Amino acid sequence: MLNNNVIVAQSGGPSPVINNSLRGVIDACRMFPDKFGKLYAGWHGIEGVLKEELLDISAQSEEEIALLRVTPAAGCVGTCRYKLKDDRHQDFTRLLDVFRAHRIGYFFYIGGNDSQHTVWKVSRLADEQGLELTAVGIPKTIDNDVGDSEFTLIDHTPGYASAARYWSHIVQLTNEESMGVCTSDPVIVLQAMGRNAGFITAAARLADPERKMPLQIYMPESHLTLEQLADNVNEQLKQDGRCMVVVNESFDVGDIGAVQDAFGHVEYGACQQSAAQAIVNYLNAKRLKTRGYARGQVMDTDQRHAIIYASTVDLDEAYKVGQKAVDIALNNGAGWMATILRDPGFIYNVRYDKAPLETVALSERPFPEKWIAPSRIDVTDDFLRYARPLIGEDWVSVPMINGIQRFAKFKPLFADKKLTNYELH
Repeated sequence: MLNNNVIVAQSGGPSPVINNSLRGVIDACRMFPDKFGKLYAGWHGIEGVLKEELLDISAQSEEEIALLRVTPAAGCVGTCRYKLKDDRHQDFTRLLDVFRAHRIGYFFYIGGNDSQHTVWKVSRLADEQGLELTAVGIPKTIDNDVGDSEFTLIDHTPGYASAARYWSHIVQLTNEESMGVCTSDPVIVLQAMGRNAGFITAAARLADPERKMPLQIYMPESHLTLEQLADNVNEQLKQDGRCMVVVNESFDVGDIGAVQDAFGHVEYGACQQSAAQAIVNYLNAKRLKTRGYARGQVMDTDQRHAIIYASTVDLDEAYKVGQKAVDIALNNGAGWMATILRDPGFIYNVRYDKAPLETVALSERPFPEKWIAPSRIDVTDDFLRYARPLIGEDWVSVPMINGIQRFAKFKPLFADKKLTNYELH
Protein backbone atom coordinates (compact mmCIF):
# COMPACT_ATOMS: atom_id res chain seq x y z
CA MET A 1 0.00 0.00 0.00
CA LEU A 2 1.05 3.57 -0.70
CA ASN A 3 2.47 5.62 2.20
CA ASN A 4 0.74 8.89 1.38
CA ASN A 5 -1.06 9.81 4.61
CA VAL A 6 -0.27 13.14 6.27
CA ILE A 7 0.50 14.28 9.80
CA VAL A 8 0.49 17.99 10.59
CA ALA A 9 1.36 19.21 14.07
CA GLN A 10 2.13 22.37 16.03
CA SER A 11 4.82 23.13 18.58
CA GLY A 12 5.82 25.88 20.99
CA GLY A 13 3.83 28.94 21.96
CA PRO A 14 0.74 29.60 19.82
CA SER A 15 -0.15 32.75 17.91
CA PRO A 16 -3.36 34.44 16.74
CA VAL A 17 -2.84 33.04 13.23
CA ILE A 18 -1.24 29.62 13.78
CA ASN A 19 -4.45 27.81 12.83
CA ASN A 20 -4.41 29.56 9.48
CA SER A 21 -1.17 27.76 8.61
CA LEU A 22 -2.89 24.55 9.68
CA ARG A 23 -5.82 25.43 7.41
CA GLY A 24 -3.42 26.17 4.56
CA VAL A 25 -1.94 22.68 4.83
CA ILE A 26 -5.37 21.04 5.02
CA ASP A 27 -6.83 22.94 2.07
CA ALA A 28 -3.75 22.43 -0.09
CA CYS A 29 -3.60 18.69 0.60
CA ARG A 30 -7.27 18.36 -0.27
CA MET A 31 -6.53 19.86 -3.67
CA PHE A 32 -4.47 16.77 -4.53
CA PRO A 33 -6.47 13.67 -3.54
CA ASP A 34 -4.30 11.61 -5.87
CA LYS A 35 -1.18 12.61 -3.91
CA PHE A 36 -2.36 12.72 -0.30
CA GLY A 37 -4.39 10.19 1.64
CA LYS A 38 -5.77 10.62 5.14
CA LEU A 39 -4.97 13.81 7.03
CA TYR A 40 -4.09 13.56 10.71
CA ALA A 41 -3.04 16.12 13.31
CA GLY A 42 -0.66 15.19 16.09
CA TRP A 43 -2.67 15.84 19.25
CA HIS A 44 -0.49 18.31 21.17
CA GLY A 45 2.30 18.28 18.65
CA ILE A 46 5.07 15.73 18.61
CA GLU A 47 3.79 14.39 21.95
CA GLY A 48 0.63 13.23 20.22
CA VAL A 49 2.61 11.54 17.48
CA LEU A 50 4.71 9.68 20.05
CA LYS A 51 1.59 8.62 21.96
CA GLU A 52 -0.15 7.66 18.70
CA GLU A 53 -2.87 10.21 19.34
CA LEU A 54 -3.69 11.22 15.79
CA LEU A 55 -6.72 13.45 15.34
CA ASP A 56 -8.57 12.59 12.15
CA ILE A 57 -8.69 15.85 10.19
CA SER A 58 -10.27 14.13 7.19
CA ALA A 59 -13.36 13.47 9.33
CA GLN A 60 -13.87 17.13 10.30
CA SER A 61 -16.54 19.29 8.67
CA GLU A 62 -15.83 21.97 6.08
CA GLU A 63 -17.38 24.56 8.39
CA GLU A 64 -15.01 23.84 11.27
CA ILE A 65 -11.99 23.84 8.99
CA ALA A 66 -13.05 27.20 7.52
CA LEU A 67 -13.40 28.62 11.05
CA LEU A 68 -9.72 27.94 11.66
CA ARG A 69 -9.12 31.29 9.94
CA VAL A 70 -10.40 33.22 12.95
CA THR A 71 -9.62 30.69 15.67
CA PRO A 72 -6.54 31.77 17.65
CA ALA A 73 -4.01 29.84 19.73
CA ALA A 74 -3.79 26.06 19.29
CA GLY A 75 -6.80 24.60 21.06
CA CYS A 76 -8.09 22.70 18.03
CA VAL A 77 -5.12 20.34 17.74
CA GLY A 78 -2.91 21.40 20.66
CA THR A 79 0.76 22.25 20.93
CA CYS A 80 3.67 21.20 23.13
CA ARG A 81 7.21 21.96 24.25
CA TYR A 82 8.57 18.44 24.10
CA LYS A 83 12.22 18.20 23.08
CA LEU A 84 13.44 15.27 21.03
CA LYS A 85 16.89 14.92 22.57
CA ASP A 86 19.63 13.14 20.65
CA ASP A 87 20.16 10.62 23.46
CA ARG A 88 16.49 9.59 23.54
CA HIS A 89 16.80 6.96 20.84
CA GLN A 90 13.53 5.36 21.90
CA ASP A 91 11.65 8.55 20.97
CA PHE A 92 13.02 8.52 17.44
CA THR A 93 12.37 4.82 17.05
CA ARG A 94 8.81 5.34 18.25
CA LEU A 95 8.23 8.17 15.76
CA LEU A 96 9.22 6.01 12.85
CA ASP A 97 7.10 3.16 14.17
CA VAL A 98 4.06 5.46 14.24
CA PHE A 99 4.78 6.75 10.75
CA ARG A 100 5.05 3.22 9.42
CA ALA A 101 1.98 1.94 11.26
CA HIS A 102 -0.20 4.71 9.83
CA ARG A 103 1.45 4.84 6.40
CA ILE A 104 2.59 8.43 6.87
CA GLY A 105 4.47 9.80 3.91
CA TYR A 106 4.25 13.51 4.75
CA PHE A 107 4.99 15.36 7.97
CA PHE A 108 4.37 19.10 8.38
CA TYR A 109 5.49 20.79 11.61
CA ILE A 110 4.40 24.32 12.48
CA GLY A 111 6.67 26.11 14.94
CA GLY A 112 9.67 28.29 15.72
CA ASN A 113 13.41 27.71 15.61
CA ASP A 114 13.36 24.71 17.96
CA SER A 115 10.52 23.14 16.00
CA GLN A 116 12.43 23.52 12.74
CA HIS A 117 15.29 21.66 14.40
CA THR A 118 12.85 18.86 15.28
CA VAL A 119 11.69 18.60 11.66
CA TRP A 120 15.28 18.52 10.48
CA LYS A 121 16.18 15.71 12.89
CA VAL A 122 13.10 13.68 11.96
CA SER A 123 13.83 14.16 8.25
CA ARG A 124 17.45 13.02 8.65
CA LEU A 125 16.46 10.02 10.73
CA ALA A 126 13.82 8.88 8.25
CA ASP A 127 16.36 9.13 5.45
CA GLU A 128 18.92 7.13 7.45
CA GLN A 129 16.37 4.43 8.22
CA GLY A 130 15.14 4.18 4.65
CA LEU A 131 11.65 5.51 5.42
CA GLU A 132 10.08 7.48 2.58
CA LEU A 133 8.99 10.54 4.55
CA THR A 134 8.75 14.09 3.28
CA ALA A 135 9.15 16.40 6.28
CA VAL A 136 8.62 20.14 5.80
CA GLY A 137 8.74 22.94 8.37
CA ILE A 138 6.27 25.82 8.61
CA PRO A 139 7.48 28.92 10.49
CA LYS A 140 5.58 30.33 13.45
CA THR A 141 6.58 32.63 16.28
CA ILE A 142 5.38 35.99 17.50
CA ASP A 143 9.02 36.68 18.50
CA ASN A 144 10.09 37.04 14.83
CA ASP A 145 13.47 35.55 15.75
CA VAL A 146 13.68 32.74 13.18
CA GLY A 147 16.22 33.21 10.43
CA ASP A 148 19.22 35.42 9.76
CA SER A 149 20.05 39.03 10.55
CA GLU A 150 20.05 39.94 6.86
CA PHE A 151 16.44 38.74 6.44
CA THR A 152 17.41 36.64 3.43
CA LEU A 153 16.02 33.37 4.81
CA ILE A 154 12.69 34.78 5.98
CA ASP A 155 11.45 38.35 6.21
CA HIS A 156 9.09 37.80 9.12
CA THR A 157 7.37 34.88 10.79
CA PRO A 158 3.60 34.36 10.83
CA GLY A 159 2.32 35.53 14.19
CA TYR A 160 4.66 38.48 14.57
CA ALA A 161 2.50 40.93 12.61
CA SER A 162 -0.47 40.27 14.88
CA ALA A 163 1.64 40.71 18.01
CA ALA A 164 2.95 43.97 16.55
CA ARG A 165 -0.58 45.16 15.82
CA TYR A 166 -1.61 44.20 19.36
CA TRP A 167 1.12 46.38 20.82
CA SER A 168 0.39 49.29 18.52
CA HIS A 169 -3.14 49.32 19.96
CA ILE A 170 -2.30 48.55 23.60
CA VAL A 171 0.13 51.46 23.75
CA GLN A 172 -2.50 53.80 22.30
CA LEU A 173 -4.99 52.70 24.96
CA THR A 174 -2.38 52.98 27.70
CA ASN A 175 -1.57 56.50 26.58
CA GLU A 176 -5.20 57.52 27.06
CA GLU A 177 -5.10 55.99 30.55
CA SER A 178 -1.81 57.70 31.33
CA MET A 179 -3.06 61.14 30.33
CA GLY A 180 -5.97 60.73 32.70
CA VAL A 181 -4.23 59.32 35.79
CA CYS A 182 -0.73 60.82 35.54
CA THR A 183 -1.15 62.96 38.66
CA SER A 184 -1.30 59.82 40.78
CA ASP A 185 0.25 57.19 38.47
CA PRO A 186 2.89 59.08 36.47
CA VAL A 187 4.69 55.94 35.28
CA ILE A 188 3.11 52.90 33.64
CA VAL A 189 5.35 49.93 32.89
CA LEU A 190 4.16 47.36 30.34
CA GLN A 191 5.95 44.05 29.79
CA ALA A 192 6.06 42.45 26.34
CA MET A 193 6.95 38.94 25.25
CA GLY A 194 9.93 38.25 23.05
CA ARG A 195 12.36 36.05 24.99
CA ASN A 196 15.78 37.15 23.66
CA ALA A 197 14.72 39.36 20.74
CA GLY A 198 13.15 42.81 20.87
CA PHE A 199 10.90 42.75 17.81
CA ILE A 200 7.65 42.70 19.82
CA THR A 201 8.81 45.41 22.22
CA ALA A 202 9.91 47.56 19.29
CA ALA A 203 6.41 47.38 17.81
CA ALA A 204 5.19 49.68 20.59
CA ARG A 205 6.54 52.57 18.52
CA LEU A 206 3.95 51.83 15.82
CA ALA A 207 1.41 53.44 18.13
CA ASP A 208 3.26 56.75 17.94
CA PRO A 209 5.37 57.07 14.79
CA GLU A 210 5.59 60.86 15.22
CA ARG A 211 6.98 60.40 18.76
CA LYS A 212 4.52 62.63 20.58
CA MET A 213 3.98 60.24 23.49
CA PRO A 214 6.36 60.04 26.50
CA LEU A 215 7.22 56.48 25.50
CA GLN A 216 10.42 54.55 26.24
CA ILE A 217 11.23 51.14 24.76
CA TYR A 218 13.64 48.66 26.36
CA MET A 219 14.77 45.73 24.24
CA PRO A 220 17.32 43.10 25.29
CA GLU A 221 19.59 44.26 22.47
CA SER A 222 19.72 47.76 23.98
CA HIS A 223 21.90 46.47 26.86
CA LEU A 224 20.74 49.03 29.41
CA THR A 225 20.71 48.61 33.17
CA LEU A 226 17.94 49.08 35.70
CA GLU A 227 19.69 52.18 37.00
CA GLN A 228 19.88 53.67 33.51
CA LEU A 229 16.19 52.95 33.03
CA ALA A 230 15.35 54.81 36.24
CA ASP A 231 17.44 57.80 35.18
CA ASN A 232 15.72 57.87 31.79
CA VAL A 233 12.29 57.69 33.38
CA ASN A 234 13.01 60.55 35.75
CA GLU A 235 14.30 62.69 32.89
CA GLN A 236 11.04 62.01 31.06
CA LEU A 237 9.05 62.96 34.16
CA LYS A 238 10.87 66.29 34.40
CA GLN A 239 9.93 66.99 30.79
CA ASP A 240 6.39 65.59 30.51
CA GLY A 241 5.20 64.76 34.01
CA ARG A 242 4.48 61.19 32.94
CA CYS A 243 6.21 58.25 31.25
CA MET A 244 5.21 54.97 29.61
CA VAL A 245 7.77 52.17 29.62
CA VAL A 246 7.49 49.10 27.37
CA VAL A 247 10.04 46.51 28.45
CA ASN A 248 10.96 43.12 27.06
CA GLU A 249 10.30 40.19 29.39
CA SER A 250 14.01 39.31 29.41
CA PHE A 251 15.20 42.77 30.51
CA ASP A 252 17.87 42.16 33.15
CA VAL A 253 16.48 43.00 36.59
CA GLY A 254 18.47 40.39 38.49
CA ASP A 255 17.17 37.15 39.96
CA ILE A 256 13.57 36.46 38.90
CA GLY A 257 13.40 32.82 40.01
CA ALA A 258 13.78 31.56 36.47
CA VAL A 259 11.83 28.52 35.28
CA GLN A 260 12.99 26.76 32.11
CA ASP A 261 11.21 24.63 29.53
CA ALA A 262 12.52 21.42 27.97
CA PHE A 263 14.59 23.42 25.48
CA GLY A 264 16.33 25.41 28.22
CA HIS A 265 14.39 28.60 27.49
CA VAL A 266 13.20 30.71 30.40
CA GLU A 267 9.42 30.58 30.79
CA TYR A 268 8.99 34.17 31.94
CA GLY A 269 5.30 33.83 32.69
CA ALA A 270 6.09 31.08 35.21
CA CYS A 271 8.93 32.85 37.02
CA GLN A 272 8.69 34.10 40.59
CA GLN A 273 8.95 37.73 39.51
CA SER A 274 8.39 39.65 36.29
CA ALA A 275 10.67 42.29 34.86
CA ALA A 276 7.80 44.79 34.97
CA GLN A 277 7.16 44.29 38.67
CA ALA A 278 10.86 44.47 39.49
CA ILE A 279 11.08 47.77 37.61
CA VAL A 280 8.02 49.15 39.37
CA ASN A 281 9.47 48.16 42.75
CA TYR A 282 12.81 49.75 41.89
CA LEU A 283 11.29 53.01 40.65
CA ASN A 284 9.02 53.38 43.67
CA ALA A 285 11.87 52.61 46.07
CA LYS A 286 14.20 55.04 44.30
CA ARG A 287 11.55 57.79 44.44
CA LEU A 288 10.23 59.34 41.28
CA LYS A 289 10.96 62.96 40.43
CA THR A 290 7.30 63.77 40.77
CA ARG A 291 4.49 62.85 43.13
CA GLY A 292 2.74 59.54 42.68
CA TYR A 293 3.91 56.03 41.93
CA ALA A 294 4.83 53.72 39.12
CA ARG A 295 2.48 50.87 38.32
CA GLY A 296 2.98 47.87 36.06
CA GLN A 297 1.14 45.43 33.89
CA VAL A 298 2.34 42.17 32.34
CA MET A 299 0.75 41.62 28.96
CA ASP A 300 1.02 37.87 28.86
CA THR A 301 -0.59 35.19 26.69
CA ASP A 302 -3.27 37.60 25.45
CA GLN A 303 -0.76 38.99 22.94
CA ARG A 304 -0.62 35.58 21.26
CA HIS A 305 -4.31 34.66 21.33
CA ALA A 306 -6.29 37.93 21.07
CA ILE A 307 -7.84 37.30 17.65
CA ILE A 308 -9.58 40.69 17.62
CA TYR A 309 -6.13 42.31 17.31
CA ALA A 310 -4.97 39.93 14.58
CA SER A 311 -3.51 41.47 11.45
CA THR A 312 -5.45 40.60 8.30
CA VAL A 313 -2.10 40.62 6.48
CA ASP A 314 -0.83 38.06 8.99
CA LEU A 315 -3.91 35.88 8.59
CA ASP A 316 -3.51 35.72 4.83
CA GLU A 317 0.24 35.12 4.91
CA ALA A 318 -0.01 32.39 7.55
CA TYR A 319 -2.47 30.57 5.32
CA LYS A 320 -0.33 30.91 2.22
CA VAL A 321 2.85 29.78 3.93
CA GLY A 322 0.96 26.62 4.96
CA GLN A 323 -0.02 26.11 1.34
CA LYS A 324 3.56 26.72 0.26
CA ALA A 325 4.75 23.93 2.56
CA VAL A 326 2.53 21.49 0.68
CA ASP A 327 3.84 22.81 -2.62
CA ILE A 328 7.40 22.22 -1.38
CA ALA A 329 6.52 18.68 -0.32
CA LEU A 330 5.16 17.92 -3.78
CA ASN A 331 7.87 19.58 -5.84
CA ASN A 332 11.05 19.82 -3.74
CA GLY A 333 10.88 17.03 -1.20
CA ALA A 334 12.10 16.94 2.38
CA GLY A 335 14.52 19.16 4.28
CA TRP A 336 12.93 22.55 3.73
CA MET A 337 11.03 25.22 5.64
CA ALA A 338 8.49 27.37 3.82
CA THR A 339 9.40 31.05 3.97
CA ILE A 340 8.06 34.54 3.34
CA LEU A 341 10.34 36.94 1.49
CA ARG A 342 9.68 40.62 0.83
CA ASP A 343 10.08 42.10 -2.64
CA PRO A 344 12.26 45.22 -2.85
CA GLY A 345 10.62 48.62 -3.20
CA PHE A 346 8.26 50.79 -1.21
CA ILE A 347 5.13 48.88 -2.27
CA TYR A 348 4.66 46.00 0.16
CA ASN A 349 4.59 42.65 -1.58
CA VAL A 350 5.83 39.20 -0.59
CA ARG A 351 6.60 35.91 -2.25
CA TYR A 352 6.70 32.43 -0.75
CA ASP A 353 9.87 30.42 -1.02
CA LYS A 354 11.90 27.82 0.88
CA ALA A 355 14.96 27.69 3.12
CA PRO A 356 17.05 24.66 4.15
CA LEU A 357 15.94 23.30 7.52
CA GLU A 358 19.57 22.79 8.47
CA THR A 359 20.13 26.54 8.12
CA VAL A 360 17.09 27.78 10.06
CA ALA A 361 17.12 25.07 12.74
CA LEU A 362 17.94 26.60 16.13
CA SER A 363 18.51 30.00 14.51
CA GLU A 364 17.83 33.00 16.73
CA ARG A 365 17.68 36.34 14.97
CA PRO A 366 18.25 39.38 17.21
CA PHE A 367 16.72 42.79 16.67
CA PRO A 368 19.13 44.57 14.29
CA GLU A 369 21.49 47.10 15.83
CA LYS A 370 20.87 49.42 12.88
CA TRP A 371 17.22 49.73 13.92
CA ILE A 372 18.00 50.83 17.49
CA ALA A 373 17.93 54.61 17.96
CA PRO A 374 21.03 56.37 19.38
CA SER A 375 19.16 56.90 22.67
CA ARG A 376 18.89 53.07 23.03
CA ILE A 377 15.26 53.53 24.18
CA ASP A 378 13.65 53.93 20.77
CA VAL A 379 13.72 52.49 17.27
CA THR A 380 14.47 54.08 13.94
CA ASP A 381 12.13 55.02 11.13
CA ASP A 382 13.62 52.21 9.06
CA PHE A 383 12.13 49.72 11.51
CA LEU A 384 8.76 51.46 11.24
CA ARG A 385 8.92 51.16 7.46
CA TYR A 386 9.63 47.44 7.91
CA ALA A 387 6.85 46.80 10.42
CA ARG A 388 4.06 49.16 9.35
CA PRO A 389 2.81 47.13 6.33
CA LEU A 390 2.58 43.99 8.45
CA ILE A 391 -0.17 45.20 10.77
CA GLY A 392 -2.69 45.86 8.00
CA GLU A 393 -5.49 48.38 7.74
CA ASP A 394 -8.71 46.69 8.88
CA TRP A 395 -10.18 44.79 11.81
CA VAL A 396 -10.58 41.07 11.46
CA SER A 397 -14.21 39.91 11.40
CA VAL A 398 -14.89 37.20 13.99
CA PRO A 399 -18.30 35.47 13.80
CA MET A 400 -20.42 35.78 16.93
CA ILE A 401 -23.29 33.69 18.28
CA ASN A 402 -25.24 35.11 21.21
CA GLY A 403 -22.42 37.55 21.88
CA ILE A 404 -19.80 34.80 22.05
CA GLN A 405 -16.99 34.37 19.54
CA ARG A 406 -17.48 31.33 17.31
CA PHE A 407 -14.27 29.34 17.10
CA ALA A 408 -13.54 26.07 15.31
CA LYS A 409 -14.30 22.96 17.33
CA PHE A 410 -12.99 19.68 16.00
CA LYS A 411 -14.69 16.43 16.88
CA PRO A 412 -12.51 14.14 19.03
CA LEU A 413 -12.17 11.51 16.32
CA PHE A 414 -8.82 9.72 16.43
CA ALA A 415 -7.12 7.09 14.31
CA ASP A 416 -7.29 3.58 15.73
CA LYS A 417 -4.14 2.76 17.68
CA LYS A 418 -1.99 0.04 16.21
CA LEU A 419 0.93 0.07 18.63
CA THR A 420 1.43 -0.44 22.34
CA ASN A 421 1.12 2.53 24.70
CA TYR A 422 4.14 4.79 25.01
CA GLU A 423 5.29 6.79 28.02
CA LEU A 424 6.97 10.12 27.40
CA HIS A 425 10.39 10.54 28.99
